[in-house]
Amino acid sequence: MPYSVLQPVQRRRRSRSKRPLVLLAVAALAAAGSLAATQHWAFAHGKPHRQHSAAGLTPKPVSARTLKQLRAAASEQQVAARAPFAPGTRLLLPGAPRLQHTALGPISAPSAILIDAKTGAVLWAKRAHRRRPIASTTKIMTGVLALENLRPTKVVRVNPLVTRVALSREGLRAHERVPVWKLMYGLMLFSGNDDALQLAIATAGSRGAFLRLMNEKANDLGLRDTHYTSPSGVVDRGNFSSAYDLAALARYAMAIPQFRAITRTHIAHIKWAKPTYAKTYVNKNQLLVTYRGADGVKTGWTTIAGHCLVVSARRGGKRMIAVVLHAPDPYGDARRLLNFGFANS
Repeated sequence: MPYSVLQPVQRRRRSRSKRPLVLLAVAALAAAGSLAATQHWAFAHGKPHRQHSAAGLTPKPVSARTLKQLRAAASEQQVAARAPFAPGTRLLLPGAPRLQHTALGPISAPSAILIDAKTGAVLWAKRAHRRRPIASTTKIMTGVLALENLRPTKVVRVNPLVTRVALSREGLRAHERVPVWKLMYGLMLFSGNDDALQLAIATAGSRGAFLRLMNEKANDLGLRDTHYTSPSGVVDRGNFSSAYDLAALARYAMAIPQFRAITRTHIAHIKWAKPTYAKTYVNKNQLLVTYRGADGVKTGWTTIAGHCLVVSARRGGKRMIAVVLHAPDPYGDARRLLNFGFANS
């Protein structure tokens, strides 16, 4: 019977050749055999073939001593990166004070100095290398080390020892958590001895370790008249410096942007965790509001040290730093020195 155009026609399927699959299998077997032969030859000749496996990427164990050394080296690199001056830089230029023979009014402080903070030149000095107790101007070094070794946002837990520190305390509570930047305002504006001790412990792990760090830093900066026995300056015995060294340290500290921003602040309103909720710090440096251009740095007083003042001021492109120690009239002395510097340099 002939086929009709409407009658479906079934197409015959063409059988596919299995030859490509066979060739592929043969090639895979040949490759595997070649790899096995290579590995066998390599191991026989002491040259094992490297396999990029997870086992090959497993790190070798590091000893605790090596790990400690690596961490110390990394910490030193971080501090060096944050330092405002290259290691070995002389903070103050050698030579006689440039304006020593220029007329200047009476300075009541037995030790004083005036420097050009931009160049490091000593402009005027009076017994600048005489070693004296320095009270809370010690906190300049404490603040520098805290900023160089701790992140401002790092939250630290207050050590119970901090709450029992002598004399001036802002009232930190045991075990409360406080970021470093808040402690820095308490340190430089309120001049809290509890802030100083807590920053010391957070930076070095203990008060003793921090004192070693302070004296090492003084040596690195070339502060030959300086020795620390307290992170706050509350202890006078064995805690001393000179007008010369304090001027050099102030120049170093004021080159750190975060330090400069804190120390030039007159009043700081800081939010706090409950039950405190808020704190207000008022800077004890009166020149911030009475002397044009004043922007730092630290006051200090104890019965033995007397009134100590390290002050910085900027006018135009000039910056002066003055230091007076054991001064009967610290602010009068500082004004005369700063005016003298701006007028004659």
